[in-house]
Amino acid sequence: MVKPHGLRGEVVVELYAGRPERTRPGTRFTTDRGPLQVVRATPFPGRRPGRWIVRFDQVTGRDEAEALRDLVLLAPPLHDHDVLWVHELIGATVVDRGGRRLGIVEAVVANPASDLLELDNGGLVPLTFVVDHDASGDVVVDVPAGLLP
Repeated sequence: MVKPHGLRGEVVVELYAGRPERTRPGTRFTTDRGPLQVVRATPFPGRRPGRWIVRFDQVTGRDEAEALRDLVLLAPPLHDHDVLWVHELIGATVVDRGGRRLGIVEAVVANPASDLLELDNGGLVPLTFVVDHDASGDVVVDVPAGLLP
């Protein structure tokens, strides 16, 4: 938290993760002083993106808000099933839409147009062709004919 805002217990919070959904009412943060739950949040006006004016459930006045200055808020991990993480891709089996095995991901290579899945057989598949993934570790791709041997 950056500082108090006003007299009613609101505080200015800076989000370093760039995930504004963290400011939704009901979101619970862990701190070294105990949990805090968001009651209301609005973007901070001005030129500082990532700053929010937040009201927490147990903070009702300026003195309580001042006591939270510089407090670090820790949020629980988001369970976004549409997100692929590099550590989850390494070792994944890549299959096409028909279920044909194309290879195992050995690395994810940074590329300006699209990161590439480097397969154990030397093939490179742009991440833009990934259409699905599942808990079993399979990554389904829809690659154009001729991209892979």
